[in-house]
Amino acid sequence: MKTILLIEDDSALRENTAEMLELSGYRMHTAANGKLGIEQAQTQKPDIIICDIMMPEVDGYQVLERLTKDPNTSQIPFIFLSAKTEHKEVRKGMDLGADDYLTKPFEEEELLSAVESRLAKAHLLSLQQKPISGHDDSKVEQGVRNLNELKNFFDDNGTLSNYEKGEVIYEEGGRSNYIFLILKGIVKSHKMDESGKELITKLYKADDFLGFTSFIENIPYQESATAMEEVELAGIPKNDLKDVLGTSKNVSLELMNLLTDNLVAAKDQLLQMAYSSVRKKTAQTILQFAMILNKTPEESIKISRYDLASVAGIATESLIRTLSGFKKDGLINIEGRNIKILDLERLRTIE
Repeated sequence: MKTILLIEDDSALRENTAEMLELSGYRMHTAANGKLGIEQAQTQKPDIIICDIMMPEVDGYQVLERLTKDPNTSQIPFIFLSAKTEHKEVRKGMDLGADDYLTKPFEEEELLSAVESRLAKAHLLSLQQKPISGHDDSKVEQGVRNLNELKNFFDDNGTLSNYEKGEVIYEEGGRSNYIFLILKGIVKSHKMDESGKELITKLYKADDFLGFTSFIENIPYQESATAMEEVELAGIPKNDLKDVLGTSKNVSLELMNLLTDNLVAAKDQLLQMAYSSVRKKTAQTILQFAMILNKTPEESIKISRYDLASVAGIATESLIRTLSGFKKDGLINIEGRNIKILDLERLRTIE
């Protein structure tokens, strides 16, 4: 049985989260503040640590910094929990060495998935680090060591480019010479069906990679990408990125996990488009845009009906009728292009 240390100063959230993880088969230790969390991590040696950021006296950043400097705890997977959603705050946590970053409120499945994937990654890395006959342990791998350092590599070495809202970044069939990291803004990838109808295949936000195709074959982009607001990108030639990945097994493994997660999300979206009702497709698409745009229920979502319909995979007219129904039912409020969620729970449970 794997052991989790949960460091959280909110007693209700701490108890509820600990109970949920215990019911999922984990042994739990909890700490009410950062100081106690550091002490427990050093004495209990948990398999993974989940830690809040905003805590009095010793915050989550300080906890991670202290544990990273201790050889006995430096290899323990570390997940941040925080209400902070700003790009710079996420990057700050990852720059310090965190393995993952979940924003409050979070779904049970989201947390369990993060815990399981980080434990699996730690296990795989431990297998890679076992001595191999003839291996020289004095040769420490240099350069990019993890996915966050790869993003810093894009920041430091990438070619910067800016796009206005509605501007095409690349087109389906174009030469796929670059991989991009989104520094600012939202990007949609999309394809056209045989009738000329646009289908949005994925939404990308700041800190996401964009433009992956095969590293082996020089195949073109399989879909188009367009800026949904002002966008800033850092681009690295695909061959240069291939060289970086060739020197780091850890980064290649993390990137493979990331792309696998993207495929799972794409599959879920296709299943929703194929089998869900129009009402459920519309509700899930509104929630998806709210998440991508980092909007709270109190904030309005400014998005075109065309883009909403394209993501949901339904006709624009059907979407407009469904939105009107949601408004009458008190689920949302509509002012021009702005949509405000009024009843989050009911919207989530629509069938």
